[in-house]
Amino acid sequence: MVKAKGQLNLAARKNNATTHMENNIIGTRITDARKKMNLSQAQLAERLFISPQAVGKWERGESYPDIVTVNRLAEILGVDLNYFSGNFPSTATALTSEEPGAKRAADGPTDKQGDKLRWDMSRGNWVDADFSGLKDLQEKFGSSNMKNCKFIGSDLSGLLLKNNNMDSCDLSGSDLSGSRIHGSNLLKDVLTGCSLNGAEFSDSNISNCNLTGADLTGATVKGCGFEQNTILNAVLKRTSFINSYIGDTVFDGTVEDCQFDNCDLTRVTFRNTTLTNTFFKCRSLKKLTFIDCKTDRITYEFLKSGKADLTGVEVVEGVRESAG
Repeated sequence: MVKAKGQLNLAARKNNATTHMENNIIGTRITDARKKMNLSQAQLAERLFISPQAVGKWERGESYPDIVTVNRLAEILGVDLNYFSGNFPSTATALTSEEPGAKRAADGPTDKQGDKLRWDMSRGNWVDADFSGLKDLQEKFGSSNMKNCKFIGSDLSGLLLKNNNMDSCDLSGSDLSGSRIHGSNLLKDVLTGCSLNGAEFSDSNISNCNLTGADLTGATVKGCGFEQNTILNAVLKRTSFINSYIGDTVFDGTVEDCQFDNCDLTRVTFRNTTLTNTFFKCRSLKKLTFIDCKTDRITYEFLKSGKADLTGVEVVEGVRESAG
Protein backbone atom coordinates (compact mmCIF):
# COMPACT_ATOMS: atom_id res chain seq x y z
CA MET A 1 0.00 0.00 0.00
CA VAL A 2 2.84 2.40 0.91
CA LYS A 3 4.59 1.54 -2.35
CA ALA A 4 1.41 2.15 -4.37
CA LYS A 5 0.87 5.49 -2.67
CA GLY A 6 4.48 6.45 -3.40
CA GLN A 7 4.02 5.53 -7.05
CA LEU A 8 0.90 7.71 -7.25
CA ASN A 9 2.73 10.65 -5.71
CA LEU A 10 5.61 10.17 -8.15
CA ALA A 11 3.18 10.10 -11.09
CA ALA A 12 1.50 13.27 -9.83
CA ARG A 13 4.87 15.01 -9.52
CA LYS A 14 5.74 13.97 -13.08
CA ASN A 15 2.40 15.31 -14.37
CA ASN A 16 2.95 18.60 -12.55
CA ALA A 17 6.47 18.83 -13.95
CA THR A 18 5.19 18.14 -17.46
CA THR A 19 2.49 20.81 -17.13
CA HIS A 20 5.02 23.32 -15.80
CA MET A 21 7.37 22.53 -18.69
CA GLU A 22 4.57 23.07 -21.22
CA ASN A 23 3.67 26.35 -19.56
CA ASN A 24 7.33 27.37 -19.66
CA ILE A 25 7.49 26.64 -23.40
CA ILE A 26 4.40 28.76 -24.04
CA GLY A 27 5.61 31.46 -21.69
CA THR A 28 9.00 31.63 -23.38
CA ARG A 29 7.39 31.92 -26.78
CA ILE A 30 5.03 34.66 -25.62
CA THR A 31 8.08 36.52 -24.29
CA ASP A 32 10.05 36.07 -27.54
CA ALA A 33 7.20 37.22 -29.79
CA ARG A 34 6.30 40.11 -27.50
CA LYS A 35 9.88 41.42 -27.55
CA LYS A 36 10.03 41.11 -31.33
CA MET A 37 6.97 43.36 -31.46
CA ASN A 38 8.70 45.78 -29.07
CA LEU A 39 5.80 45.45 -26.64
CA SER A 40 6.11 45.63 -22.87
CA GLN A 41 4.12 43.26 -20.66
CA ALA A 42 1.88 46.20 -19.76
CA GLN A 43 1.24 47.08 -23.43
CA LEU A 44 0.37 43.49 -24.28
CA ALA A 45 -1.90 43.26 -21.25
CA GLU A 46 -3.70 46.45 -22.31
CA ARG A 47 -4.51 44.98 -25.72
CA LEU A 48 -5.82 41.81 -24.08
CA PHE A 49 -7.76 43.74 -21.42
CA ILE A 50 -6.06 41.86 -18.60
CA SER A 51 -3.55 42.80 -15.92
CA PRO A 52 0.22 42.95 -16.56
CA GLN A 53 0.58 40.50 -13.66
CA ALA A 54 -1.32 37.87 -15.68
CA VAL A 55 1.11 38.24 -18.59
CA GLY A 56 4.01 37.95 -16.18
CA LYS A 57 2.62 34.68 -14.78
CA TRP A 58 2.28 33.23 -18.29
CA GLU A 59 5.86 34.15 -19.17
CA ARG A 60 7.16 32.63 -15.93
CA GLY A 61 5.17 29.45 -16.55
CA GLU A 62 3.00 29.94 -13.47
CA SER A 63 -0.27 29.87 -15.41
CA TYR A 64 -1.59 29.34 -18.90
CA PRO A 65 -3.91 31.52 -21.08
CA ASP A 66 -7.23 30.00 -22.12
CA ILE A 67 -7.85 29.04 -25.75
CA VAL A 68 -9.77 32.26 -26.55
CA THR A 69 -6.88 34.34 -25.21
CA VAL A 70 -4.34 32.21 -27.10
CA ASN A 71 -6.20 33.02 -30.33
CA ARG A 72 -6.10 36.72 -29.50
CA LEU A 73 -2.40 36.45 -28.60
CA ALA A 74 -1.66 34.91 -31.98
CA GLU A 75 -3.45 37.79 -33.72
CA ILE A 76 -1.68 40.50 -31.72
CA LEU A 77 1.78 38.94 -31.95
CA GLY A 78 1.42 37.99 -35.62
CA VAL A 79 2.11 34.30 -35.14
CA ASP A 80 0.42 31.05 -36.07
CA LEU A 81 -1.30 29.10 -33.30
CA ASN A 82 1.20 26.31 -33.86
CA TYR A 83 3.90 28.70 -32.66
CA PHE A 84 2.75 28.08 -29.09
CA SER A 85 3.12 24.29 -29.42
CA GLY A 86 6.18 22.59 -27.96
CA ASN A 87 6.54 20.53 -31.13
CA PHE A 88 7.42 23.51 -33.29
CA PRO A 89 10.67 25.49 -33.52
CA SER A 90 10.80 28.57 -31.30
CA THR A 91 10.89 31.10 -34.11
CA ALA A 92 8.33 33.88 -34.10
CA THR A 93 6.97 35.23 -37.32
CA ALA A 94 5.85 38.38 -35.60
CA LEU A 95 6.44 41.68 -37.36
CA THR A 96 8.54 44.31 -35.65
CA SER A 97 7.59 47.93 -35.64
CA GLU A 98 10.56 48.61 -37.90
CA GLU A 99 9.21 46.12 -40.43
CA PRO A 100 5.66 47.24 -41.29
CA GLY A 101 3.29 44.38 -41.99
CA ALA A 102 1.47 45.89 -44.94
CA LYS A 103 1.82 43.81 -48.02
CA ARG A 104 0.33 44.35 -51.40
CA ALA A 105 -1.62 41.22 -52.19
CA ALA A 106 -2.69 40.97 -55.81
CA ASP A 107 -6.29 39.92 -56.28
CA GLY A 108 -5.18 38.41 -59.53
CA PRO A 109 -2.14 38.44 -61.77
CA THR A 110 -1.14 41.88 -62.96
CA ASP A 111 -0.78 42.60 -66.63
CA LYS A 112 -0.23 45.48 -69.00
CA GLN A 113 -3.89 46.47 -68.69
CA GLY A 114 -3.07 48.04 -65.36
CA ASP A 115 -4.58 45.70 -62.76
CA LYS A 116 -4.02 47.31 -59.38
CA LEU A 117 -2.49 45.65 -56.37
CA ARG A 118 -4.54 45.83 -53.20
CA TRP A 119 -3.18 46.45 -49.74
CA ASP A 120 -3.65 43.76 -47.10
CA MET A 121 -3.17 45.42 -43.71
CA SER A 122 -4.53 42.62 -41.54
CA ARG A 123 -2.68 41.75 -38.33
CA GLY A 124 -0.55 44.86 -38.54
CA ASN A 125 0.84 47.05 -35.80
CA TRP A 126 0.72 50.71 -36.84
CA VAL A 127 1.89 53.80 -34.98
CA ASP A 128 1.99 57.41 -36.24
CA ALA A 129 1.29 56.34 -39.83
CA ASP A 130 -0.48 58.50 -42.41
CA PHE A 131 -2.82 56.41 -44.59
CA SER A 132 -4.96 59.33 -45.73
CA GLY A 133 -6.74 58.68 -49.01
CA LEU A 134 -6.55 54.90 -48.58
CA LYS A 135 -9.26 52.85 -50.27
CA ASP A 136 -10.42 49.34 -51.18
CA LEU A 137 -9.44 47.75 -47.84
CA GLN A 138 -12.79 46.10 -47.12
CA GLU A 139 -11.92 42.84 -45.32
CA LYS A 140 -8.15 43.36 -45.34
CA PHE A 141 -7.77 45.26 -42.13
CA GLY A 142 -8.73 42.78 -39.39
CA SER A 143 -6.93 42.13 -36.11
CA SER A 144 -4.76 45.23 -36.43
CA ASN A 145 -3.59 47.68 -33.81
CA MET A 146 -3.43 51.37 -34.72
CA LYS A 147 -2.33 54.34 -32.65
CA ASN A 148 -2.13 57.98 -33.77
CA CYS A 149 -2.74 57.02 -37.39
CA LYS A 150 -4.41 59.17 -40.07
CA PHE A 151 -7.07 57.95 -42.49
CA ILE A 152 -8.35 61.40 -43.47
CA GLY A 153 -10.68 61.44 -46.47
CA SER A 154 -10.33 57.71 -47.06
CA ASP A 155 -12.80 55.48 -48.87
CA LEU A 156 -13.35 52.79 -46.26
CA SER A 157 -16.84 51.80 -47.36
CA GLY A 158 -17.62 48.16 -46.70
CA LEU A 159 -14.70 47.96 -44.27
CA LEU A 160 -14.59 45.03 -41.84
CA LEU A 161 -12.91 45.76 -38.53
CA LYS A 162 -12.75 42.60 -36.42
CA ASN A 163 -10.75 42.44 -33.21
CA ASN A 164 -9.10 45.77 -33.98
CA ASN A 165 -7.77 48.40 -31.61
CA MET A 166 -7.88 52.00 -32.86
CA ASP A 167 -6.46 54.54 -30.46
CA SER A 168 -6.36 58.29 -31.22
CA CYS A 169 -6.74 57.82 -34.98
CA ASP A 170 -8.09 60.49 -37.34
CA LEU A 171 -10.71 59.28 -39.85
CA SER A 172 -12.32 62.68 -40.42
CA GLY A 173 -14.17 63.08 -43.69
CA SER A 174 -13.91 59.38 -44.52
CA ASP A 175 -16.57 57.15 -46.04
CA LEU A 176 -17.32 54.23 -43.73
CA SER A 177 -20.74 53.47 -45.15
CA GLY A 178 -21.69 49.82 -44.89
CA SER A 179 -18.72 49.14 -42.62
CA ARG A 180 -18.85 46.45 -39.94
CA ILE A 181 -17.02 46.92 -36.66
CA HIS A 182 -17.05 43.80 -34.48
CA GLY A 183 -15.22 42.97 -31.27
CA SER A 184 -13.12 46.11 -31.59
CA ASN A 185 -12.04 49.02 -29.43
CA LEU A 186 -12.29 52.58 -30.67
CA LEU A 187 -10.71 55.03 -28.25
CA LYS A 188 -10.29 58.80 -28.74
CA ASP A 189 -10.77 58.47 -32.49
CA VAL A 190 -11.82 61.42 -34.68
CA LEU A 191 -14.79 60.58 -36.92
CA THR A 192 -15.93 64.13 -37.68
CA GLY A 193 -17.88 64.49 -40.88
CA CYS A 194 -17.73 60.75 -41.57
CA SER A 195 -20.38 58.89 -43.50
CA LEU A 196 -21.47 55.93 -41.39
CA ASN A 197 -24.54 55.12 -43.45
CA GLY A 198 -25.62 51.56 -42.68
CA ALA A 199 -22.57 50.91 -40.49
CA GLU A 200 -22.83 48.09 -37.94
CA PHE A 201 -21.08 48.25 -34.57
CA SER A 202 -21.33 45.05 -32.52
CA ASP A 203 -19.71 43.80 -29.32
CA SER A 204 -17.34 46.75 -29.42
CA ASN A 205 -16.23 49.55 -27.16
CA ILE A 206 -16.52 53.10 -28.52
CA SER A 207 -15.35 55.74 -26.07
CA ASN A 208 -14.08 59.32 -26.10
CA CYS A 209 -14.60 59.51 -29.86
CA ASN A 210 -15.60 62.65 -31.78
CA LEU A 211 -18.52 62.08 -34.15
CA THR A 212 -19.32 65.75 -34.74
CA GLY A 213 -21.18 66.15 -38.03
CA ALA A 214 -21.18 62.41 -38.70
CA ASP A 215 -23.99 60.84 -40.71
CA LEU A 216 -25.25 57.76 -38.84
CA THR A 217 -28.27 57.15 -41.06
CA GLY A 218 -29.28 53.49 -40.83
CA ALA A 219 -26.39 52.66 -38.48
CA THR A 220 -26.72 49.98 -35.77
CA VAL A 221 -24.96 49.90 -32.41
CA LYS A 222 -25.58 46.52 -30.78
CA GLY A 223 -24.08 45.02 -27.65
CA CYS A 224 -21.59 47.87 -27.34
CA GLY A 225 -20.17 50.18 -24.76
CA PHE A 226 -20.75 53.72 -26.02
CA GLU A 227 -19.54 56.40 -23.63
CA GLN A 228 -18.04 59.87 -23.36
CA ASN A 229 -18.47 60.44 -27.07
CA THR A 230 -19.11 63.80 -28.73
CA ILE A 231 -22.05 63.77 -31.17
CA LEU A 232 -22.69 67.39 -32.16
CA ASN A 233 -24.70 68.26 -35.28
CA ALA A 234 -24.79 64.58 -36.14
CA VAL A 235 -27.52 62.96 -38.21
CA LEU A 236 -29.30 60.02 -36.60
CA LYS A 237 -32.01 58.68 -38.91
CA ARG A 238 -33.20 55.09 -38.61
CA THR A 239 -30.29 54.62 -36.21
CA SER A 240 -30.61 51.75 -33.72
CA PHE A 241 -29.00 51.36 -30.29
CA ILE A 242 -29.71 47.84 -29.03
CA ASN A 243 -28.56 46.08 -25.84
CA SER A 244 -25.86 48.70 -25.34
CA TYR A 245 -24.50 50.82 -22.53
CA ILE A 246 -24.61 54.53 -23.38
CA GLY A 247 -23.02 56.80 -20.82
CA ASP A 248 -21.74 60.36 -20.36
CA THR A 249 -22.75 61.28 -23.90
CA VAL A 250 -24.42 64.39 -25.36
CA PHE A 251 -26.62 64.05 -28.45
CA ASP A 252 -26.99 67.28 -30.39
CA GLY A 253 -28.57 67.10 -33.83
CA THR A 254 -31.27 65.23 -35.69
CA VAL A 255 -32.83 62.15 -34.07
CA GLU A 256 -35.48 60.74 -36.38
CA ASP A 257 -37.04 57.27 -36.69
CA CYS A 258 -34.47 55.94 -34.21
CA GLN A 259 -34.69 53.32 -31.47
CA PHE A 260 -33.08 52.86 -28.07
CA ASP A 261 -34.00 49.28 -27.21
CA ASN A 262 -32.95 47.59 -23.96
CA CYS A 263 -30.11 50.05 -23.41
CA ASP A 264 -28.59 51.28 -20.16
CA LEU A 265 -28.68 55.07 -20.51
CA THR A 266 -26.57 56.78 -17.86
CA ARG A 267 -25.92 60.53 -17.79
CA VAL A 268 -27.11 60.92 -21.37
CA THR A 269 -28.11 64.41 -22.50
CA PHE A 270 -30.13 65.51 -25.52
CA ARG A 271 -29.39 69.16 -26.21
CA ASN A 272 -30.95 71.39 -28.88
CA THR A 273 -32.31 68.21 -30.40
CA THR A 274 -35.49 67.49 -32.30
CA LEU A 275 -36.64 63.92 -31.66
CA THR A 276 -39.30 62.47 -33.94
CA ASN A 277 -40.83 59.02 -34.12
CA THR A 278 -38.09 57.74 -31.80
CA PHE A 279 -38.68 54.61 -29.75
CA PHE A 280 -37.37 54.25 -26.19
CA LYS A 281 -37.75 50.87 -24.50
CA CYS A 282 -35.24 50.75 -21.67
CA ARG A 283 -35.27 49.67 -18.07
CA SER A 284 -35.09 53.25 -16.87
CA LEU A 285 -34.96 56.67 -18.49
CA LYS A 286 -34.48 58.55 -15.24
CA LYS A 287 -30.86 59.43 -16.03
CA LEU A 288 -31.73 61.27 -19.24
CA THR A 289 -31.46 65.05 -19.42
CA PHE A 290 -33.15 67.26 -22.02
CA ILE A 291 -32.08 70.81 -22.80
CA ASP A 292 -34.11 72.89 -25.28
CA CYS A 293 -35.49 69.84 -27.07
CA LYS A 294 -38.57 69.31 -29.19
CA THR A 295 -40.45 66.06 -29.72
CA ASP A 296 -43.51 64.81 -31.49
CA ARG A 297 -46.33 63.29 -29.45
CA ILE A 298 -45.37 59.61 -29.89
CA THR A 299 -41.75 60.15 -28.83
CA TYR A 300 -42.96 62.15 -25.82
CA GLU A 301 -45.20 59.27 -24.74
CA PHE A 302 -42.34 56.76 -24.99
CA LEU A 303 -40.23 59.01 -22.77
CA LYS A 304 -43.07 59.59 -20.35
CA SER A 305 -43.79 55.86 -19.95
CA GLY A 306 -40.13 55.37 -19.07
CA LYS A 307 -40.45 57.99 -16.33
CA ALA A 308 -37.96 60.33 -17.97
CA ASP A 309 -37.62 63.84 -16.58
CA LEU A 310 -39.26 65.80 -19.38
CA THR A 311 -38.14 69.19 -18.18
CA GLY A 312 -36.64 70.89 -21.20
CA VAL A 313 -38.91 69.06 -23.67
CA GLU A 314 -41.52 70.81 -25.79
CA VAL A 315 -44.14 68.80 -27.65
CA VAL A 316 -44.70 70.27 -31.10
CA GLU A 317 -47.37 68.94 -33.40
CA GLY A 318 -46.13 68.50 -36.94
CA VAL A 319 -42.55 68.64 -35.70
CA ARG A 320 -41.44 66.13 -38.38
CA GLU A 321 -42.47 68.48 -41.14
CA SER A 322 -40.83 71.49 -39.49
CA ALA A 323 -37.63 69.51 -38.82
CA GLY A 324 -37.44 68.46 -42.47
